[in-house]
Amino acid sequence: MTTVVVAIALALVFDVSNGFHDSSNSVAALVATRAARPASAVVLAGAFHLLGPLLAGEAVADTVGSIVHVADGATTVQVAGAALTGALAWNLVTWWRGIPSSSSHALVGGLAGAGLAAVGPAAIDWGHLDGWRPKGVLGVVAALAVSPMLGFAAGFIGNRVARRALRRATRRIDRPIRRAEWVTAAGLAFSHGANDAQKTMGVMTLVLVASGHLDHFAVPLWVKLAAATSLTIGTSLGGWRIVRTIGRGIFRLRPLDGLVSQAGSAAVIWSGALVGAPVSTSHVVAMSVVGSGASHRFRHVRWTVVREMGVAWLVTLPMSGLAAVAALPLWRWLG
Repeated sequence: MTTVVVAIALALVFDVSNGFHDSSNSVAALVATRAARPASAVVLAGAFHLLGPLLAGEAVADTVGSIVHVADGATTVQVAGAALTGALAWNLVTWWRGIPSSSSHALVGGLAGAGLAAVGPAAIDWGHLDGWRPKGVLGVVAALAVSPMLGFAAGFIGNRVARRALRRATRRIDRPIRRAEWVTAAGLAFSHGANDAQKTMGVMTLVLVASGHLDHFAVPLWVKLAAATSLTIGTSLGGWRIVRTIGRGIFRLRPLDGLVSQAGSAAVIWSGALVGAPVSTSHVVAMSVVGSGASHRFRHVRWTVVREMGVAWLVTLPMSGLAAVAALPLWRWLG
């Protein structure tokens, strides 16, 4: 029982870290383009982060919760706890460095690493597609790989189209664009809550099923509320290091860039939530900003920052997996 309580508590702490790590992406453009003050942006994002997981179903939670298959309930709880420990450690390292890495990658890497160390390859669903729905590690990794490219395309094409449509507009258009940014920021926060909070919901439900507190995989309402609230708390704490990277470090966003980037990112992330694909908000938003910058001129993008983010994305899965393996003996001792 103690191990279950600690695992659930750690899942909520991970969600808080997800909030100030990944949720900062949903307010970065809004703050960087001066469409909203930081406090107002955080309130807006917090409200819609809360609504996302409550209204969006359980497709992503089901995908994440089915990655690990271990017959022994106690071992499953230990694997989940070690995975959360490794993912949380990596989140904190990349947050401190101001690098918008992926909490999704970190959690999947943690589950795979801990499952391999605890039981072996047979414990992991390595992946397949169930219709349009990705399943297992490879299915999730495929979704995580494709979504940033879609984010880049949305930023690049959307910005070109928007600039062409408004080529005769005067500077008076800035005010309605800044107002529209509030709408797209709300949509981005909602889609992020719908996708990212469900990942932790999936792990928490896995723990409850493994420990016998649930007889089948169905996310309880209190789990949805707890995950959404933790994500909102994390958002209120702010991830201003990452906001600076997204809003100014990659490319200096202007109001139209911010509007297009937020709208394109929200569409990609929400589409992932609908098909049960756990995509990375950090990846999608960052690449959408890169696409917006490249649509002006490629030299306007700070490619050294993009390269640093790319390296972080590549090493997130193995590093969080190794951190989870290192944490597994502690969870065995607790269990």
